[in-house]
Amino acid sequence: MAAFGVSFSSGLTPTHAQQVQLRCDGTLLEAQGSAEQKRPIQRLRLSLALEAEGASTDEALGLLQQRLAAVRSALQRLDVKELDVTSPSTFMRPAERGRAPVAHASLRVSGELQPARLQALVREVGGLPGVSLAPVSAVADDAQAAVVRPQLLRAAYQDALAQAREMAEAIGVGSPAPLHVQIESAFRPVPMAAAQRDMASAPEFDPDELPQPIDRVQLSVRFCAR
Repeated sequence: MAAFGVSFSSGLTPTHAQQVQLRCDGTLLEAQGSAEQKRPIQRLRLSLALEAEGASTDEALGLLQQRLAAVRSALQRLDVKELDVTSPSTFMRPAERGRAPVAHASLRVSGELQPARLQALVREVGGLPGVSLAPVSAVADDAQAAVVRPQLLRAAYQDALAQAREMAEAIGVGSPAPLHVQIESAFRPVPMAAAQRDMASAPEFDPDELPQPIDRVQLSVRFCAR
């Protein structure tokens, strides 16, 4: 009689993982199943680098602090949540031809904001001195994950089972029964480059054009056909 086991991978913390000794008194079949689903965007995750330079480290840090105050005020006006600011780092840029050494200071700022604020983020924050915007990431509602994941698991398993049944019929063996399932799950936030436009008349950055986040489940299933 065949034993059944389940294992998990892809960096997720499984709530339960069981590994058992596998045995098949028939033909061993393997199939890969997958399923994915797009979900509506609930919020955007932003990230930016802030830099400043000066004749000394103290001067660079002072300018960086002033620029951070301006960035923080702009983000607060945009109602940015979960605001995180790293501690600053500094280094001295060596002297070049005819130029004195330069102190460089930098830090990173991240947070979350509503999609409707995308245009304001790009123009009002991206245009501030020393700011370099990284691509924003579209994030789905965390509460929906508990509903979506079981649906994807069923769909991915049915995909693998259909392949196994086709193979069993093709080689003339009996109906396949699951022997071992390895689950690989992933959530892929989709980034969108947020770059400042010079022309005020240019079309606005539209959050509705952002690709939707994708939940994906992949299964590697071993079946025993007798």
